[in-house]
Amino acid sequence: MHRAEIDPIWQDLTVIERLVHESRTVAVVGLSPTPTRPSHIVASYLVKSGLRVFPVNPNIATWEGLPAFTSLRDIGEPVDIVDVFRRPEFVPEIAEEAVEIGAGALWLQMGVISEPGARIAADGGLDVVMDRCLRVEHREVAGWS
Repeated sequence: MHRAEIDPIWQDLTVIERLVHESRTVAVVGLSPTPTRPSHIVASYLVKSGLRVFPVNPNIATWEGLPAFTSLRDIGEPVDIVDVFRRPEFVPEIAEEAVEIGAGALWLQMGVISEPGARIAADGGLDVVMDRCLRVEHREVAGWS
């Protein structure tokens, strides 16, 4: 399977390092209640590393004792990073919501590649990271294990 070329602007190490150092809240869109799913593993790591996680999944009421939200609009608090674990076709709508709520960044996990979604977020003033794992980058930059 051929992977799409990623514009290097979406993998800027300066942006990644700044987001890891400055962010305190992360909305995990598509967070699964299944412990073996990547979204669950990443969110668990983020909580353990001291970040505040907002689970976003309309199909669950809670995740690990935290209330889950149907959409980003329902959170009602500032969100530094919107971390997306949804298929690329859903990203433009998520990007629009992220801009609408004034999030700081749109982070598209490994394999989530959406140039239209990235453009929507960037045009709305958000930092964008695409096709990178927040857990991996956080561990590298912050030194957590």
